[in-house]
Amino acid sequence: MPVEPSAPPPVRVLGIESSCDETAASVVENGRVILSGVVASQAELHARFGGVFPEVASRQHILNFYPVVEMALSQAHLDLKDVDAIAVTRGPGLPGSLVVGINIAKGLCLGSGLPLVGVNHLEAHLYSAWLYPAGEEAIPEPQFPLLALIVSGGHTELVLMETHLAYRHLGATLDDAAGEAFDKVARLIGLDYPGGPSIQRAAEGGNPRAFDFPRAWLEGRWDFSFSGLKTAVLRTVRRLETSGGALPVGDLAASFQEAVVDVLVGKTLQAAQEFDARSVLVAGGVSANRALRQAIQARAECPVHIPPISLCTDNAAMTAGAGHFRFLHGQRGGLDMDVLPNWPFSEL
Repeated sequence: MPVEPSAPPPVRVLGIESSCDETAASVVENGRVILSGVVASQAELHARFGGVFPEVASRQHILNFYPVVEMALSQAHLDLKDVDAIAVTRGPGLPGSLVVGINIAKGLCLGSGLPLVGVNHLEAHLYSAWLYPAGEEAIPEPQFPLLALIVSGGHTELVLMETHLAYRHLGATLDDAAGEAFDKVARLIGLDYPGGPSIQRAAEGGNPRAFDFPRAWLEGRWDFSFSGLKTAVLRTVRRLETSGGALPVGDLAASFQEAVVDVLVGKTLQAAQEFDARSVLVAGGVSANRALRQAIQARAECPVHIPPISLCTDNAAMTAGAGHFRFLHGQRGGLDMDVLPNWPFSEL
């Protein structure tokens, strides 16, 4: 009888993430199956500053990383010797925070002999759409070519992904990223940091058509701009304050959110149609916004892939997922690999 070929052994990657204020480690198998995922959040620590305090973030990473990595390996029921590679976020992000993560990864590689793979944080957000927890049914893979919207606190990018690791960068924000605009407008109308969740909660009780805030369509370009919208909210708030009485926070939040979502969804779906995309992918912290998720799923004419909320914000599973494909592609980093705090997606 012919001998059935044995299945290849699984490829397991340990991901390390510290681009901002989340200390995270995760083990992912074959670029898709999450064997473990640990995130130590610093959100409460930075809330009093109204944003991330870089020096505090990097010091907290130093305190967090050893137990976070140890817990990630323990949850996966693996030792470091059972891992095939270590992937670490190289950039973009806060320089001090990135340095802590990359030095942790280098130390682990030096001690174990494992290969080191540097990962772009924005690319990692894309690969969050391929991930699902061990023990659950596999989710459908996004089909190429796909149109990807990466939308977070520091970035708003449109990317045509032709196949794994092959991209055509279409456009980006010219000023404020969408998440940054959420944070700034939240402060303007008296809501807590981080602004995205605060505005979403406030908007649930508001009228999205109460204020006709502007949309910057930038016709003929795939770029975004939210500074004019932010300024319009500021002027509206000042006008309302001079007239006395309490601010209609719910209406302001809902109208602002509607304007952001309208532009994000409109330009993404227009680009998907223009480039004959077979699927749409939305990733990054702002992809957790309920209004954005509902609007793009309702209006898209092709399948839409949005990671679960736990994978929208910064995590190490997405770093390991992207690192898996980079590892299979032959990418390796030396112990002299440095951080790239301003590493643009357009250079991938």
